[in-house]
Amino acid sequence: MRRYLLRRLMLIPLTLLGITFVVFCLSRMVPGGPVERMLQEQAMGSLSGDKASNAPASAALTEDDMERLEDLFNLREPMWRAYLQWLGLMPRKIALTRAELPEQGGEASLTLLRSSGEATLLKVSRREDEVVLPGEEWIEEEGWCFELESPRDRAWRWAQRNRVQDEAAIAMRERSPECRRWRVAAYREAFDGLLQGNLGRSYKYNEPVTAMMAEYLPVSLYLGALAAILTYAVSVPLGILKALTHKRLTDSITSVLIFVGYAVPGFALGALALVYLGARLEWFPLYGLTSPDFDRMGLWDQAKDLFMHTVLPLSCYVVSSFAVTTMMMKNSLMEQISADYVRTAVSKGVPFRRAVLRHAFRNAFIPIASTLGSVVATMVCGSVLIERVFDIQGFGLLSYRALMDKDYSLIMGTLLVSSTLIIIGNLLSDLLVALVDPRIRFD
Repeated sequence: MRRYLLRRLMLIPLTLLGITFVVFCLSRMVPGGPVERMLQEQAMGSLSGDKASNAPASAALTEDDMERLEDLFNLREPMWRAYLQWLGLMPRKIALTRAELPEQGGEASLTLLRSSGEATLLKVSRREDEVVLPGEEWIEEEGWCFELESPRDRAWRWAQRNRVQDEAAIAMRERSPECRRWRVAAYREAFDGLLQGNLGRSYKYNEPVTAMMAEYLPVSLYLGALAAILTYAVSVPLGILKALTHKRLTDSITSVLIFVGYAVPGFALGALALVYLGARLEWFPLYGLTSPDFDRMGLWDQAKDLFMHTVLPLSCYVVSSFAVTTMMMKNSLMEQISADYVRTAVSKGVPFRRAVLRHAFRNAFIPIASTLGSVVATMVCGSVLIERVFDIQGFGLLSYRALMDKDYSLIMGTLLVSSTLIIIGNLLSDLLVALVDPRIRFD
């Protein structure tokens, strides 16, 4: 068992490496990245008539803004290099800043943020294809690098972003006022990725990805853990009761209730509950997981407020899993009850209920134990539709928004967390099956 556990733990990083690499490549290959999305939003805004005319001129996405987005998400780097930089295995450019050089010669002003936190104005100039720097020691000590961008380089960058291949159009862009000047770029290189604890920043919300996930993940874990505990605590005893009272009145009534609940989708049940139990009867709150004045409440009032906000979404979480788990428990137990070893135990004088609970139940619980991995996935990802109906800021809704917004950093961060927990859940499921079933040994 120990050797098997060590092998599985060693496979987790390789599995995550494969998952993240595939999703990283797909997210880069699918059209409609952050830059294209912002350009689309800008174009839609320009078609909105009066709204566009009332918008400030600074709201438009400039060429410098698009270049900063490309630098932020490493969109200029080859895919393999950008992935290694996301992992933190290769250095990436940080503190990148640019300044245009005068056309007739002269100096450009670069504002560099030093390691001490002090902003320093640096004057640089160009001599043919080289950057002329002032003789200050701190520039080399802090690892600053400088490079020149010619008008041709700037025009090619514009052409690649806009998928322009016409040489005449590129040459015209090169002579345009936006690209005809030389430009100097200053940057530092550092390892700043996953291995260094940095998952980047969300371009949509301009917040660190780790901080956003730390804010949203506890909500989904809270609801998911309660749903899992409630599902197993009710469904397993109910499945045993249905197996022992097969074809009786208790079994028939509970079957009708279970399948009615299973037939109603959770989000539809949530919408009905909000309308009738929330809006009309005013028994439960209409949105969120806590009230706006939750922090100013006492301990008892906080517990009551959290309970009232939890009842409806939790009911929608478990309504479908109740039927699956209960019927799985019932069918598995009935199969074991009809086995020869149970009939033999009863024929030797063992009470029927004792033979069921002590012998048949352990074998019947094996299919239930094997579903732990999917339970962990539900705990992590939650239900996007239910969170949307009740306006709960959970991890599932965060993942959905990241995907819809093409927020690369947030997509990779949520994928990494959810994949890790699902893999761990599958491992725990295998271990639990081994504990329940004595025939299974991982030697």
